[in-house]
Amino acid sequence: MAMPALADHRWTAAEVQALPDDPLHRTECVDGVLLVSPAPRTLHQSAVLVLAVLLEPLVRQAGVGAVFVAPSDWVLDPHTLVQPDVYVTPLFDGRRPRTDDERGHPLLFVEVLSSGTARFDRVVKRERYLRAGIEYWIVDLDSRLFERWLPGEDRPTIHAVELVWTPAGASAPLVISLEPFFTEVLGPV
Repeated sequence: MAMPALADHRWTAAEVQALPDDPLHRTECVDGVLLVSPAPRTLHQSAVLVLAVLLEPLVRQAGVGAVFVAPSDWVLDPHTLVQPDVYVTPLFDGRRPRTDDERGHPLLFVEVLSSGTARFDRVVKRERYLRAGIEYWIVDLDSRLFERWLPGEDRPTIHAVELVWTPAGASAPLVISLEPFFTEVLGPV
């Protein structure tokens, strides 16, 4: 009988953070709507790790940011708490941020699709991330492609071979080869 009351409840980030830890689920809220998804599976986590390892030296060498992975709460507003799979923040005083307050405005959020999160990632989170002015990539392992969403754009660009990214502060574009990423995560075609 409690479910209808929960459906009408507008969740806050603080309420989500106060929930008991649940290793079987990831709990977030977007615009007050509670999002509960299954804990990531091995293939998903492999993709997250490989992408983070790929991005880290690129952003470090460019001197523009730091790469982090979930689980890590990101509060966009009092009613929105998300845990992007991978995210890039600007540097703080020339170094990696050490606290949430030092992270600044995100340079990039990335979500790796899975069956339990696809609707949230493609619709709910995408709309919220873009509204916050955050560049957003969706990694589609089944299709072996990246969708790149830019704030203010109605459609993504689709990348299967290479993604050229020029984050704020970069003096030159960062070139990300996607074929080696997909081969390492999924094996050869």
